[in-house]
Amino acid sequence: RLPTAADNRPLKLPEFQSLVPQMVYVSATPGERELRHLCEITGQTVPNGLLHSPSGGGAGEPDLAKKHPEAESMYDMLQNIQGIAKMELRPTGLLDPEIEVRPTAGQINDLLTEINDRIERKERCLVTVMTIKFAEEVAAYLNRMGVKAHHLHSEIDTIERTEIINALRWGHIDVIVGINLLREGLDIPEVSLVAIFDADRQGFLRNERSLLQTIGRAARNQHGKVLLYADGFSPAMEAAIRQTLERRQRQDANNKALGITPKTIIKALPAMGEAEDATISGTTTSSDGKRRLIAKKGGRKDGDWAQRLRLGAGAWSSTENEDKSIGKSNSQLTYDEPDDMAATLSPDERVALMEELRKAMNEAAKDLDFEEAARLRDRIHELEHWTD
Repeated sequence: RLPTAADNRPLKLPEFQSLVPQMVYVSATPGERELRHLCEITGQTVPNGLLHSPSGGGAGEPDLAKKHPEAESMYDMLQNIQGIAKMELRPTGLLDPEIEVRPTAGQINDLLTEINDRIERKERCLVTVMTIKFAEEVAAYLNRMGVKAHHLHSEIDTIERTEIINALRWGHIDVIVGINLLREGLDIPEVSLVAIFDADRQGFLRNERSLLQTIGRAARNQHGKVLLYADGFSPAMEAAIRQTLERRQRQDANNKALGITPKTIIKALPAMGEAEDATISGTTTSSDGKRRLIAKKGGRKDGDWAQRLRLGAGAWSSTENEDKSIGKSNSQLTYDEPDDMAATLSPDERVALMEELRKAMNEAAKDLDFEEAARLRDRIHELEHWTD
């Protein structure tokens, strides 16, 4: 709070609404609050499907505590509410993506086939699922099948999330398996396939708006395609599919009338020099010219993504350092030998082992693997105080 301000805070929504003479809502998928506000300002009858939404653009109270039992679908409301400027034709001539509904039986293997087709064309894929565990399991399975995939969900920190998205654009990985792909800013022209699991489920991530936004992730590529894996049709699915296909027909008719050939949008890749590219790969170059991991090995909750995919930092790790190779060990002993093993060592062998352990401890500390460094330090301490 500034000393000169009596009430230094952001405006509440009713205060903001009272100060704004005119307002333009811009959205790929208009929300209920915006649609109701438009109806109120223009004197149109508020549809049943909007009575549970706050009035006055969010400044007032709703008429109903929950959705009306006879609520219209978003598709029907958009057809009936007047005053919505629809921008459906793209300068690039791109069409809304093709949509296929496929059964859930054998869905993973079916998806793998589609992904491999995209990889051959150097295109990328997005997969959306319902739970964190399933996202990780799908990504792990794809990796076992030779596909460079990674999960993306709320337990991944912001910095790593950006790294993963950039890696997808650069082609370091081919597939992202996520849960809520609506908030990630995934407007990636390289993505030509979006797969949606449990598409017929009810809930926020599978309602009409969410499905439309997720389907739109494939609308930046001329080969865009969406796979909906479901064993039935929910009302949200039907409305999203109908709206997408109708737009696609209008876009295609416009392209034919004007002789436009759809082209994938051109979007610059994230600007990265040599240092930035190494950072995204999870490595850095030290003063002695050697590359090493930036993050502590295993320091992130589920490990370093580049190391798991054996990209950049994943091509080598601290345990694979040539200086630590057992083939170069003077003592030919592991660092976890039984306690009574030291009793069989000669003084020279014990000194040689301690020297090797110190070297390994310093390397572990340099790689920020402090747990390993502490374990080696304790072992050195035991050997130093060993008495015959």
